[in-house]
Amino acid sequence: MDGAVLRPGDVLAAAESAPPVESVEVVARDLAKRFEAVDVSFLLIDVGDERLVRLASTTWELGGGGAESVELRDSVYEEVLRTQRPWQGQDGDGVRVVLPVTNRGDCVGVLEVTVPSLDDEVLAQLAEAAHALAYVIVTDRRFTDLYHSGRRTTTMSLAAEIQHQLLPTASCCEAAQFTVAGALVPAHDIGGDTYDYALDRDVLHLSMTDAVGHDVGSAMTATLLVGALRRSRRAGDGLVEQAQQANLALLDHRLGSLATGLLVRVDLRDGAVELVNAGHPVPLLLRAGVVEELDLEVDLLFGVKPHPYRVQRLNLRPGDRLMLLTDGMFERDAEAVDLPALLRNTEALHPREVVRAATRAVRRAYRDHLQDDATVLCLDWHGIGRTERQADNGADTDSASPSRPAITSG
Repeated sequence: MDGAVLRPGDVLAAAESAPPVESVEVVARDLAKRFEAVDVSFLLIDVGDERLVRLASTTWELGGGGAESVELRDSVYEEVLRTQRPWQGQDGDGVRVVLPVTNRGDCVGVLEVTVPSLDDEVLAQLAEAAHALAYVIVTDRRFTDLYHSGRRTTTMSLAAEIQHQLLPTASCCEAAQFTVAGALVPAHDIGGDTYDYALDRDVLHLSMTDAVGHDVGSAMTATLLVGALRRSRRAGDGLVEQAQQANLALLDHRLGSLATGLLVRVDLRDGAVELVNAGHPVPLLLRAGVVEELDLEVDLLFGVKPHPYRVQRLNLRPGDRLMLLTDGMFERDAEAVDLPALLRNTEALHPREVVRAATRAVRRAYRDHLQDDATVLCLDWHGIGRTERQADNGADTDSASPSRPAITSG
């Protein structure tokens, strides 16, 4: 090491000194110099959540289509992302460390560093650098296509391109009262599904829609729906008005198009939930080890005709898990997937791992050739008495050492 203690501000300063397309490379070189590292790499999670792409490295020649892609499943990288704890192992005369690059529960990728030696101080500084790097990427991806194109390990259809622009920029969000995570498959060729969430001071908004069809037309229908819902939500409208605006958007601009929808508002002060169901599959609720379908009345789909939508209510309890899904999660070959059993068996996992397990199970049922979109959104309600949570991985601040000791390889 050069003797200077690395602070998160140092990482941010190094990144800001470079163009957005080069900031991660500059940070990698800075870390290599500070820690006398043999190699510093950043690996980005691909859009299908199945592979990692080496986007920056101080030793690999990247670019020109030569970026390395590595399998995520059953790898050290998957272990790091699942546990949100660093991994370390001997690498020749040095020590290889893999650290999660995560912002508010949203896993961006991993930082991989090979240093001559490792102690608790170096490990803590590298963990801080990885967290700061997440902020760099979240900021810089607004200005460049580098991170969007870097996440693609297969060709994306036009419908999928449109669809992904409708999704939240982060697939997971942590807060003191809740954790929410979503996923949509297949990532490269989709047409009609969307999920969305937004956090206000006292309210968490969730929505899921499924436009009929599997082509660019259904993606355009989804665009109208999401635009209408966000416009109404941002104007402060309640769920009934939001549903009416989504319905009118299709009736006025895409007559003949249909879509199901589920709109949800969670009061963060007491866990009270309001729901509007426009012909959508009902959510699953995991409570105290028991999985049940919510008993919801079903209103007409969006796009049928002007229709009064009804608000229904539910009170969440600490420890509850709510799963929203589209019909692609259980139709045709996906019928073989026992979603209630999957929800029970993954009770101990983080929501982002639950949605990964659910989409993997559906992929497996279809042998990776899905005939329909499949979308899942998982909400954990922690309760209003929960302690504040760490911004990077969502761990309780009083439940573990802040340094989160590394997992040493066997």
